[in-house]
Amino acid sequence: MQARLDFLSNPVSAQAVKHIATAGRALTDSTLSATTQELVALRASQINGCGFCVDIHTKEATHAGETQVRLHLVATWREASVFTDAERAALELAEEGTRIADAAGGVSDEVWANAAKHYDEDQLAALVAVIAVINAFNRMNVLTQRPAGEYQVGQFG
Repeated sequence: MQARLDFLSNPVSAQAVKHIATAGRALTDSTLSATTQELVALRASQINGCGFCVDIHTKEATHAGETQVRLHLVATWREASVFTDAERAALELAEEGTRIADAAGGVSDEVWANAAKHYDEDQLAALVAVIAVINAFNRMNVLTQRPAGEYQVGQFG
């Protein structure tokens, strides 16, 4: 399988990717744990059907120490006992933030309040940014049919 467009080598899309990636890198300095960031990115990527990003975030999460059991259960986190209440709140926020078009009114006050019980303002800001950035990357990869399976941990720095 070959991507419709190599947006990393096209000068127009490469510039856009550079700026989106810079936004994503800023999150590494946040107090939101790397594990939570990877779980959120993985869940949004699953929802959006982005195989390339699922490949990236399962490998990066594993490299960060995440267990295979938890990674396998992200898609069914509501029925899994392996996630903390805080992680559940982050995953629920990721789902509603990713499925904005499915909910008349976007993210519910209830979901936001639940996340706010577990995360401070800076961590909430990081969660919002992770959700926005991964959704942007998901859309670019899905639109161009970027194939999955070849990603190497740390490949994009």
